[in-house]
Amino acid sequence: MSFSTETKNELSRVEPEKKCCQLAEIAGFVRVAGSIRLVGGGKFKIVITTDNPAVARHYKKLIKEYFQVDTELEIGAAAALKKGHTYMLTIDPEMRSESILRETGILLVREGNNYISDGIYDDIVKTKCCRKSYVRGIFMGTGTVNDPEKSYHLEVVCSSEKLARDLKRLINTFEDLSAKIVERKGKYVVYMKNSQYISDTLAIMGAHSQVLKFEDTKIRKELVNETVRITNCDNANTDRALDASQRQIEAIHKIEDKVGLGRLPQKLAELAELRMNNPEASLTQLGEMMDPKLKKSGVNSRMKRIIDTADKL
Repeated sequence: MSFSTETKNELSRVEPEKKCCQLAEIAGFVRVAGSIRLVGGGKFKIVITTDNPAVARHYKKLIKEYFQVDTELEIGAAAALKKGHTYMLTIDPEMRSESILRETGILLVREGNNYISDGIYDDIVKTKCCRKSYVRGIFMGTGTVNDPEKSYHLEVVCSSEKLARDLKRLINTFEDLSAKIVERKGKYVVYMKNSQYISDTLAIMGAHSQVLKFEDTKIRKELVNETVRITNCDNANTDRALDASQRQIEAIHKIEDKVGLGRLPQKLAELAELRMNNPEASLTQLGEMMDPKLKKSGVNSRMKRIIDTADKL
């Protein structure tokens, strides 16, 4: 089971207590998962589609609790190239479908004529608790969140640019959250890639168990990445130290072959002998071997003098 499915399954167990929050969640879900069909006489039929059985059960129950309407549930085959089934909730005109569309802010009136809005109805998301519920509903409809083991990505697919902009603005009303929009195959996708934003959004929607899993994975990945970074840094430092040691030994051999180490000042000759006998030692370790002991900067200064002497031969 995918991380996204597990998230929706957990959210399906969230039961908003306030009536306003119930309406906001239903409105968000119907906005992206519902379609409206004319059935004659200017009447409407609502068909809500999902591929998650837990989501279908949740909204069948929530719609009944709020609107006192028992939606019809149909199970069909999934679309091509997909596994599982499609679950359709149907609300006919006799089930007050028009009233439901009006109360959810989907069917509005302009200049005496009905029209289908394509954004978020402001009256439904006036309070913070209702905004949380609306985000939960719209995510349950067309939202997905990647497994944090693979990548950090949460998105909601919107059918119109206005809905995407409204959703982005709604999400950005929460402190320290920021969403972006991208157009993809004629749809508008509201998305986040920042791991902290995604974690906070999961918490806002009420998927607290998934937040713990997400944070656990995130921490473990950060520890692994930090370990790899430190190891790579140590390896790079070791490689640089070995390369420097090799250059120093080559310089000492050149001096020895050309004029002999006895031509070097005593302090430099002493350091040259130590380097030859301890090719893998660091400059700090060489300084500890000297009598009297010498700091790394002092060892480095003397080693430069040795290399300069070799370069002049």
